[in-house]
Amino acid sequence: YLVSALGKSNQQVVLLDNTGRSYSLPAHTLPSARGQGEPLTGRLNPTSGSNFITCLLGEDDEQYLLCTDAGYGFIGTLSDMQSKNKAGKNLITLPTNAEILPPARVINPEESYIAAVSNEGRLLVFPAADLPQMARGKGNKMISIPTARAASREELMISAVAFGPEDTLLVHSGKRHLNLKLNDLEHYRGERGRRGNKLPRGFQNVDRIEVAK
Repeated sequence: YLVSALGKSNQQVVLLDNTGRSYSLPAHTLPSARGQGEPLTGRLNPTSGSNFITCLLGEDDEQYLLCTDAGYGFIGTLSDMQSKNKAGKNLITLPTNAEILPPARVINPEESYIAAVSNEGRLLVFPAADLPQMARGKGNKMISIPTARAASREELMISAVAFGPEDTLLVHSGKRHLNLKLNDLEHYRGERGRRGNKLPRGFQNVDRIEVAK
């Protein structure tokens, strides 16, 4: 099991591979009920050696945070990710040796915040409106990671989410987690592209961050 998406049968399923290409298929044309389904390569022509990493389903105007672990990202809509081409379209431009992070839903960019955390335990929170809305590309720097260290995979952005002012940010580190409301995040708020500040001792070895409504 890899991933699932909740939506309607009259919507387009958007598929994303690890090279940054996106593809789409009408949801109602996929097999229903139980079983393994059918190979996506029977419908699509992904690049040789690439792997599908996630799928998205929803209304065309729904927005998602699209980013790489090199610390770059942008906000795109589901309609931007769709392609009638079997070979898909270039959606996310990957810096050297970078990998794509799971897309995160952005409900309202004008009122939301983005939290980005690195493998060194640095957390940065900034307004989602500071990140560009684009149809494709590399995006802008979200959290500062030296290019050489990102390319050698020494320092990486390991997780990034968008959250609203009333949401709680959950920072997971091993079996422990930290609950942070917006008021608790003052120490980590800053301009987009900054280094961020270190999380408390014991939570610097972050596995992921997620949003609790």
